[in-house]
Amino acid sequence: MGDLAALGAAICWTISAILYKGAMLNAKPVPANIVRLTGAGVVLLTFLAVIGKLGVLMSLSTYAVLLACVSGIIGLGFGDTLYLTSLKLIGVARAVPITCIYPLFSLLWVVFRGETVTLTIVFGAVAIVLGIWLLSREEETGKGETQKKILVKGVAAALATAVIWSVSITMINMAIQETSDLDHALAINTFRVIAIAIFLLVSVPIIDRDFGFLKMQRKTLIALIVGGIVALGLGWFFLTFSFIYTLESRAVPISSTTPLFSTLSGIIFLHEKMTTKNALGSILIVVGIFLIFII
Repeated sequence: MGDLAALGAAICWTISAILYKGAMLNAKPVPANIVRLTGAGVVLLTFLAVIGKLGVLMSLSTYAVLLACVSGIIGLGFGDTLYLTSLKLIGVARAVPITCIYPLFSLLWVVFRGETVTLTIVFGAVAIVLGIWLLSREEETGKGETQKKILVKGVAAALATAVIWSVSITMINMAIQETSDLDHALAINTFRVIAIAIFLLVSVPIIDRDFGFLKMQRKTLIALIVGGIVALGLGWFFLTFSFIYTLESRAVPISSTTPLFSTLSGIIFLHEKMTTKNALGSILIVVGIFLIFII
């Protein structure tokens, strides 16, 4: 159940990346993040109210709430803003694979916390990351100086995103371990989204002085909100749910297989060309998943 939930998170993040790609053509990263987080937060809170689970929010320990809030501010605030920036600068094909190297950093935090990491898990994680690297490789021809600077900024933003996400995921796992059941996993995920949404809205006069999040086109708003619900609602719920049934060192690498699904979606639905690097990268990712699954 935990492994399948982590895989479900990867699929959700693939769908959201496609939605974000279209939205970022007409939006700036900070206003876009405000819109998607606020929209997703309202939906998650409404969902808890409908199923009669609002009381679970109040039953969370102070420690779990603190971890959830800090994880939200770090991962969804700073991390996701950098993620949207990288999507805007270098596109899905490069940004998604680079950001998905966060399992390597997560393994470092797991080791520091004393959790056992077997050699097979390490090999699986390395295979996944190597496959992701191959999927991100594209030939560069005729690039001007300005375009090269944009590429460097985009790659730097994506790498920073990976580090920040790894810290955020480790913190949310620590919060889940405090209350290991489905209701509390959903409540913790909702708390982290609501916390960062409120933080960003309060900070609007500083971070979005022209109130750009209120001036977006309807199509852009819909794409951001739906993408936020899929990624932050379903995707992060699946990941937090996976922490209940499996180790972080297994769940995180499996959840990082988003580029594999992005590549397959492009081939099947967008009729993109399958290159040798794409094929080898996809195979390595599948091998990595297999190594982690057989532990």
